[in-house]
Formats: sequence, structure tokens, C-alpha cells
Amino acid sequence: MAANPRRKKLSTSERLRFHAREQALRDLQESFSAPNLDRNISEAKDYLDSIIKEIGAKEGVEHQVLIDSWAKIAGDFVANHAEPHSLQRGVLVLRVVQPSMRFHLEQLKGKLLKNLQTELGKNVVKQVRFQLG
Repeated sequence: MAANPRRKKLSTSERLRFHAREQALRDLQESFSAPNLDRNISEAKDYLDSIIKEIGAKEGVEHQVLIDSWAKIAGDFVANHAEPHSLQRGVLVLRVVQPSMRFHLEQLKGKLLKNLQTELGKNVVKQVRFQLG
């Protein structure tokens, strides 16, 4: 491309000022551009499980599932004489009405734990305890 005869040749200091001015204008334009709305955006589902687990609410959800399926897990007879009281850190406490029923459930503890783990998952209930009440 042929040089423009009217265009004056710039000195080194003038070229540096010209390039500095161009860079300043580019920086100014970038600062006024619309932000990238997709940058640093996360969905709640990405963090929800860890938040629920951290505050201990997951055990509340698991406890509700346990209550809803208790008759299926334990059978009608046991479900009528014992009920889930609490579930914390993998320990299920069952409230039992009578001492004789507590003794009976102690004998069935292994089978009951297996049923619980089959229905709810192996890591939900790791131990079963009984409480008279």
C-alpha cells in the first residue's frame, strides 16, 4: 500500500503518545461494555447437596423418607409397636412401646438393619438403637 503523501511522518514521542491514547481509548471502551452474564454464574443445584449435608438437613429428608416407608421396611406388626424417633449420623433410634417388643426387636436387629439399608441405601442407617417410650 502506498503511503499517503499528505500524511506527516510522526516522531517517536508523537507515536508513543498516539499509541498510549489508542490504548487508553480501548481500555475505556472495555470498561463500558456490557458484562458477560455467563461468567462466574453457577446454578443452585451445584451447591445444594453440599449445603444440605453441611447443615445436617439431609438427615431430616432421609428421616422423612424413613417415616413414609416404615411399614414397608419393618412390616405391619413391628410398625404398630415401634416407630422411628430420630436418625442422626447413621444411627436410627426406634421408640418401642413395650419391653417385650424391645427384646423381640433386639433379636431381629440384623434383619431390620438389612431391610433399612436395602430400602434407604447402605450409608443412611448404619446402626439401630431402641428406646422405651
